[in-house]
Amino acid sequence: MDIQWPESSQKGSKVSAAVIRPQPLKPEQASGNPNEATGISFQHHHNSASIVPFRNSAAPSSSLIPVSGNEFQSEALQGALPVGQNNPQVCPYNLYAEQLSGTSFTMPRRQNMRSWLYRIRPSVTSSPFVPSTQIDPERFGTHFEQDEVDCNQLRWRPMPIPEQTTNFVTGLQTICGAGSPERKEGYAIHMYSANTSMSDSSFSNADGDMLIVPENGSLRVTTEFGIMEVPPGEVCVVQCGIRFSVALPDSVARGYVLEVFGSHFTLPDLGPVGANGLAAARDFQTPVAWYEDRQVDFVVMHKLGGRVFESVQPFSPFNVAAWHGNYAPYKYDLAKFCPVNTVSFDHADPSIFTVLTCPSPWPGGVTADFVVFPPRWTVAEHSFRPPYFHRNVMSEFMGLIRGTYEAKQDGFLPGGASLHVCMTPHGPDTATFESGTTKDSHKPERLPADTLAFMFEVNYIPRVKKSALESKYLDRSYQQCWAGLKSHFPGSKESNGKLMH
Repeated sequence: MDIQWPESSQKGSKVSAAVIRPQPLKPEQASGNPNEATGISFQHHHNSASIVPFRNSAAPSSSLIPVSGNEFQSEALQGALPVGQNNPQVCPYNLYAEQLSGTSFTMPRRQNMRSWLYRIRPSVTSSPFVPSTQIDPERFGTHFEQDEVDCNQLRWRPMPIPEQTTNFVTGLQTICGAGSPERKEGYAIHMYSANTSMSDSSFSNADGDMLIVPENGSLRVTTEFGIMEVPPGEVCVVQCGIRFSVALPDSVARGYVLEVFGSHFTLPDLGPVGANGLAAARDFQTPVAWYEDRQVDFVVMHKLGGRVFESVQPFSPFNVAAWHGNYAPYKYDLAKFCPVNTVSFDHADPSIFTVLTCPSPWPGGVTADFVVFPPRWTVAEHSFRPPYFHRNVMSEFMGLIRGTYEAKQDGFLPGGASLHVCMTPHGPDTATFESGTTKDSHKPERLPADTLAFMFEVNYIPRVKKSALESKYLDRSYQQCWAGLKSHFPGSKESNGKLMH
């Protein structure tokens, strides 16, 4: 097995993983030009070790390693990880050891999530937290007691990129949600629209994990664990408590966020599908260690109990020179999703397209599923191929990353969204129904490669924020897309006695 070194004085050289024996840098080397600190880190998967290059802080790196739900370790400086223990009396390079727990200490071992971070200064060093003045709680908030349920079909047109200076956090707008972050149950669904990078500021969410789905513009997500580049067509998850900052390489950004309270996203069970298919664990990636040692007044925003607070610390929180554990942010390229589907007849349920799930306490139940509708072949014979008419005990929030959605030919646009709550009827629009009942169902059909839609399917009945219901981007003519669906029953006045063929 060979690896390619990153850009450095070793550029282009190859080494055999079987003979690598990295030597720790001396502390005085670390205090010099950090560009010179180039080496490797060991990432453990099951009982084998894979080796990846790493680079330290001088030039931000978005190098990534595969995620498979196991233990990992990464160094931005050779020898920065303690050997044989988590918190030695004095850590290498005089770093501070800090544990980040994603589950309770006594969670069963296979579900226990935590990581150890080795940082230049500990997170505790900051001014007292005060309520943030940057965030409008009417726009971004996860208390839903005063909000309303709405059993109508709802659809929003895309929000424009704002004219005033707006970053990822200040550009978040809550659409709906249910449950309680204090009780650690439920979820919230947000959309974001931004035109500037976060500068000397970070955000963390003590209420839950955030699954981020870019639609317009790439995101450069700097976390305590390293950096992720997330363009449209990819998604990332930043778990509860992890500090991160979002830069906009394309100057603008728009997309969607699913926030889950209490539990974490995981891969769905495959059941009779077998050992392979859908989202493969090997295709999820987490960042390698990267750090910066900057002395600056840094604003740390922190969400807790549905409210956003902020503090100031005299250094960047992205000062982790090494880490190990199984609790780390990750990203996934939706193009790698391997869909399964019927190859004979009928339209299978959308659960076959589940990428990630957030389980609920009861067997077989979920708090939320993240489902993607990728480009694929449809081959069902003598069948209505588009999504069927439906009333669902779950609630469905849909978004569109690009192209058109197979059940809606007009009105559902990239960057827009729709919400069909528990037992509210929904389904293909009139044009899609007419097309689906008349086209030749004996010919295979390829859904366009430029289409990519997704769904957040959630269990708790959502309450819709007042700001979303009163938004000028709410499509108040949405129900008209079904107005042309008439009776084709023989003998009815609308059918003129004719049968459909």
